[in-house]
Amino acid sequence: MERSLSMELVRVTEAAALASGRWMGRGNKDAADKAATEAMRDVFDTVPMKGTVVIGEGEMDEAPMLYIGEKLGNGYGPRVDVAVDPLEGTNIVANGQWNALAVIAIADNGKLLHAPDMYMDKIAVGREAVGQIDIDAPVFDNLKAVARAKNKDIDDLVVAILNRKRHQQYIQEVREAGARIKLMGDGDVAAAINTVFDDTGVDMLLGSGGAPEGVLAAVALKCLGGEIQGKLLPQSEEELTRCKSMGIDEINRVLRMDDLVQGDDAIFAATGVTDGELLKGVQYKGATGTTQSVVMRAKSGTVRFIDGTHVLTKKPDLVIK
Repeated sequence: MERSLSMELVRVTEAAALASGRWMGRGNKDAADKAATEAMRDVFDTVPMKGTVVIGEGEMDEAPMLYIGEKLGNGYGPRVDVAVDPLEGTNIVANGQWNALAVIAIADNGKLLHAPDMYMDKIAVGREAVGQIDIDAPVFDNLKAVARAKNKDIDDLVVAILNRKRHQQYIQEVREAGARIKLMGDGDVAAAINTVFDDTGVDMLLGSGGAPEGVLAAVALKCLGGEIQGKLLPQSEEELTRCKSMGIDEINRVLRMDDLVQGDDAIFAATGVTDGELLKGVQYKGATGTTQSVVMRAKSGTVRFIDGTHVLTKKPDLVIK
């Protein structure tokens, strides 16, 4: 995979963030998502790769979203799997809250899990606690292991959990263990990434969210040296059938890093749409917009934070071809 794709992918996430950021706090999540998707697709047309979406918004009949099986890139360059969420946190943007991202991950062809669009139970940690967690273990045991790995007391830990009724048992167990909790409205990709960076204050992600987001988080954590484990949670016979159609026969098995993203190379890029612990959101001033992005590559271990200033009058459609 060409290393130059790292910067090309940032151009894509920047465009999606600039387009969707205009909708922050305006109560229209669909318009924000559509703006991000259209901008992302336009810039993808200029990227030198032969990409196929393996994680996207659905099937072809659900266009204009980036659909599973869609071809991306200009048709030249490496053949890659693409996992994409043009706007991770549509409700976040609609309500003007924290941690909305435009997100892309790529890996060599055939290396990303074709995760069905359903729930996945997840546990994620940063590099210090790699190899110390077990999604099948009791919550207290995982907290104790992470605290030991990070040389902390359990009551020093912060666990990020989506604020959902289905997580009441997790919330109770974490509180009983003495750890602290950061409840999130949405955005568990950002929370998984935050476990790697000490200054975000997050030590662990716990609970169920979207399976596609689990693969996106896995690519980021592979680049960063962290770990995520997942278990699919199909809710119906239709979802069970979909798993099998995508080659997933052992529904209850634990999905580890090498199941979610294979090989030694992958690239992850994200641009902040709204402010978060790790990235600032888009700001507009007259004819300019500013962005903050992160891009990382597993093969080299390189992580870059990129501040961008964009003269919007020079690229009114967010792309210069």
